[in-house]
Amino acid sequence: MPSCPGTPPQRRPGRSQAALRSSCTARRCRLYENEAVTEPRIEFVRLSEVSVLEVLDVLNESRNGRHLPLAGERFTEASAGEWVTAKDGQWEVHGYGPWAVRVDGEFAGWGGFQQEENGADFALVLKPTHWGYGAAVTGAALHRGFTELGLETVLIALPYTRNPDRVVARFGFEPDGEVDYGGTPFRQYRLDRDAWLDASHRQR
Repeated sequence: MPSCPGTPPQRRPGRSQAALRSSCTARRCRLYENEAVTEPRIEFVRLSEVSVLEVLDVLNESRNGRHLPLAGERFTEASAGEWVTAKDGQWEVHGYGPWAVRVDGEFAGWGGFQQEENGADFALVLKPTHWGYGAAVTGAALHRGFTELGLETVLIALPYTRNPDRVVARFGFEPDGEVDYGGTPFRQYRLDRDAWLDASHRQR
């Protein structure tokens, strides 16, 4: 989950709380003493619903590549199309899979749950312009996974180029040893539905 500063949430001038409540119907807002911070509008759609050229740009983004040790050779438009078809096919086989992610209507990257030998593994790869939305997208995806897709446990496998303990802990993930993919070791983290509920309640 690349996480770099991104576009901050839009801030609005101070107004009464009554006025803020009435103005926050289109998007969820958090209320502060004299202002509201509008949360991004996050949408998940099938990868086949977005342009393969947009997907290609994300797959070949070098700034993401340093944290994706299994990325391999650069994609072409044809191989990106095959990649999209394979990812979309997971929905028919497992009942869940990766999505294309939109933030405020703009394609931001891809992410979701993929079936691995040890369970549903969560992955998220965003465009550098949207790295700052990683936590919000992850939270929204976990909510969909546990409430709509019926997942009981979610795993994350992260390379040793990252030091994510504090970041993933905010969602309730706990270290779960090491896993090997393609000869490359990854740190694995586990999140059960009950732990996710507890973490969600603490953040309210």
